[in-house]
Amino acid sequence: MKKNWNYETKVAEIETIISRIEAGELQLEEVFEQFGAAVKSLRECESFLQQRQQQVDLMIETLQDSE
Repeated sequence: MKKNWNYETKVAEIETIISRIEAGELQLEEVFEQFGAAVKSLRECESFLQQRQQQVDLMIETLQDSE
């Protein structure tokens, strides 16, 4: 992920894309293009969350081991 990547920004972008698709604001070609962009962003968000979950799991494990 890029250094300036931001989870909340990506989620807002995805929500905007979905709203535009649902509202019928896009031509068919744009729908496919924007849908592809949304899927890419969703994958980035999923990866981000998985990495953070692993970090949390490691911290919890470390805390439990020190007890």
